[in-house]
Amino acid sequence: MAVDMDVEELSIMGDSDLIIRQGQGEWETRDIKLIPYRKHVEDLSKRFKSVVFRYIPRFHNESADALAALAAMLPYPGNVHIDLLEIQIRERHGCCSAVEIEPDVQPWYHDIKRVLKTKEYPEQASGDQKRIIRRLASSFFLSGEFCTKELQI
Repeated sequence: MAVDMDVEELSIMGDSDLIIRQGQGEWETRDIKLIPYRKHVEDLSKRFKSVVFRYIPRFHNESADALAALAAMLPYPGNVHIDLLEIQIRERHGCCSAVEIEPDVQPWYHDIKRVLKTKEYPEQASGDQKRIIRRLASSFFLSGEFCTKELQI
């Protein structure tokens, strides 16, 4: 996408120190399955004036973790246009609880709440989806009928 948009300077951020250091060329890629991906990154990097890889520790990256986990649970619709998601980083934390929901559609936390209550996963969930739901559920607890996120202070 960055190539198609004629981006000249690219900043790649990730929470895997291993992947970022391999991307920077500091560490070699030994896994035979990952070598073609590393070569592809090298080839793509040549199409930009500059490419910077930055390691972002996981505790600074909660929003990205949540988005990645949610995205992994959704089926990709193929060649359908997906609107860009613009995220702005603010100096102060904010909270928004207004969510529009379609009738007869379960809330986004339905599967998390179900795992916390009954230890059951959706019937159609793959192994990866179950792992993601389990990981998300580890940050929540049940408070009566509400699914509440633990705050780390």
